[in-house]
Amino acid sequence: MSILSSAVDVLRCFSSTRHDVTVTDLVTLLGMPKSNASRLLRAMRDEGLLETVGDSKRYRPSLLLNQVGHLYRFAASLIDRSDAVVGRVSDQIGHTGYISVRRGNEIVGVTAHPGRHALRVVTAIGDRIPAFASSTGRALLARLSDDEVRTLYPTGFTAPSETAPQTMDELLARLARVRSAGFAESHDEAVRGVRAISVAVGDPATGDEVALCISFPAATVEPAERLGIIRSLAEGAAEIAALTQDKRFFPLNPSIAETAP
Repeated sequence: MSILSSAVDVLRCFSSTRHDVTVTDLVTLLGMPKSNASRLLRAMRDEGLLETVGDSKRYRPSLLLNQVGHLYRFAASLIDRSDAVVGRVSDQIGHTGYISVRRGNEIVGVTAHPGRHALRVVTAIGDRIPAFASSTGRALLARLSDDEVRTLYPTGFTAPSETAPQTMDELLARLARVRSAGFAESHDEAVRGVRAISVAVGDPATGDEVALCISFPAATVEPAERLGIIRSLAEGAAEIAALTQDKRFFPLNPSIAETAP
């Protein structure tokens, strides 16, 4: 078991900026004796986990690991991964979580995790709500260009409440804030008395995009809990974005998150 743990430690040394390692690297990074590091790298090479870089003494992940990575990459869908994040956050905080997708200028919920609090928000899966007037919708619309957003609303829109965007200019301004903040927030918009926080992530390989959302009665969440929800969703989505290599993902801006809407 200790050999397996050591091998895992070696694999964790690789990153987007460190593509190969040497014995000296393991001594520095892991505090491993030089003789142990040398034996471990050779053993991992012999078992097909690593390969040498040409005739050098540098080691890199093998083709086998690359193949396993691709298998994992496609073993779980974007919805599955995102739903796991939302389920974890919902369980931690007790409020309802959703995964939603955009269909044109509407949003459709595809999975839900009902909260455990006495006051909880529950929307039926499959119901369609306006994308411009929801946090999930704006999180996904923000991934489009302004021109693409305008194309979705050629004749404009009618706001369902006073807190929703009233004009295209106001909608575009809110989308710009989503891109800067890394999350979208709604309050008393598509559903009265409900507040929601959403982040969006996509998979360039499949073209899929989803919004991860936590919703709750507007009067029940204190500022510290709101910030915790934002951070938890953003961190989970960032992990997925790193895995899918989503270059359109908007990372969390903590200074904006700490500012009440």
